[in-house]
Amino acid sequence: MVAVEQLVKTYGPVLAVDHISFTVQAGEVVGLLGPNGAGKTTTMRMLTCFMPATSGRVRVAGYDVFTDSAAVRRQLGYMPENVPLYPEMRVSEYLRYRGRLKGLRGQTLEDRLRFVIDACELGEVRTRINDQLSKGNRQRVGLADALISDPDLLILDEPTIGLDPNQVRRVRELILELGRHRTIILSTHILSEVEMMCQRVIIMHQGRIAAQETMANLRSSTKRLYGCEVKAPARELEVLLRALPGATDISVTEQGGWTHGTLRCALPDTDPREQLGAAVRAKNWTLRLLDVHEPTLEDAFVEITAR
Repeated sequence: MVAVEQLVKTYGPVLAVDHISFTVQAGEVVGLLGPNGAGKTTTMRMLTCFMPATSGRVRVAGYDVFTDSAAVRRQLGYMPENVPLYPEMRVSEYLRYRGRLKGLRGQTLEDRLRFVIDACELGEVRTRINDQLSKGNRQRVGLADALISDPDLLILDEPTIGLDPNQVRRVRELILELGRHRTIILSTHILSEVEMMCQRVIIMHQGRIAAQETMANLRSSTKRLYGCEVKAPARELEVLLRALPGATDISVTEQGGWTHGTLRCALPDTDPREQLGAAVRAKNWTLRLLDVHEPTLEDAFVEITAR
C-alpha cells in the first residue's frame, strides 16, 4: 500500500528527514513513533502530498506521490494533529462540503455523512459552528473528515489528543474496527494506545528510522527488568547485584527500612532471580519481593531513542 524509498526533507541547512525507507502492507495498522522533532509529522505530510520532499520516492497504492498526487489523495484520508476547520461553518455543513470536495454526491454523500457523524459521535454537535467546538470535538470532526470518502489508507496524527478518557476508548475501538478493512498509519505519544492498536511500529529519531519491528519482536529485543526488596544495607545489596553474571543498569534505593534493587541481565536467555534469591538467603537477609517486569513498548522506545 505504501512504499517509501530514501526519503529526504531539508529546511535550508536543517535535515529533518534523513534518507528513510519503509513499507506498509495493505491491511496493516502501523504506529509511527518518535520523540518531538524526530520527523514524524514531516514524513506524514510528505506521504499525504501536503508537503514536497527534497528527494526520494513515495508510492501509495501504486501511485507516485510526486507525479500523480491527485490519484494518491483519492486513496487516503489524512487527519493532522491540529485540525484545520472553517470556523464559520457548522459541523454537518463542513463535512458535507468536504465530502463534495472528495467527489461524493447525492445519496452516497448523505450515507457517508450519517456514518461518520454516528461513528465519531458528533450527533449532539452536528449543528454547532466549528469555532464554538471544544478541542476534543474538533479532533472528532477531523477524524470524520478523514473517513468521509471511505479511503483505503488512513493517516492519523495524534487522533486522540484532547479527548476525555471515554472518548479515547471509543475512538480507539473505532480505529481497531477500521483497521480490519483498511490500512492505517498512526502517530501518537500515547504508547499504550499503540500497543493495543498496532501490529508493527516504526520508531524515528533525529530524522532517521531507529527501528521498525512487530510489537512482539520489539518487546523480545528489550531486556527484562528484575527487582527485589530485602532487609539489608543499600551498599551491600548493590555489591551483591553487581556480582551477578551479566548484571547491568543496577539501581538501589532505601525506603521505609527496606532496600529495593533493580537490574537488567545482558546475558541472553538468562534469568538471574534464582541466583539472586540464593545469594540473599546466604546472607540471611529477609526477602520481601523478587519479581520481573516484562518489557513494554515504552521500555523499548526509551531504550532505542537513548542509544
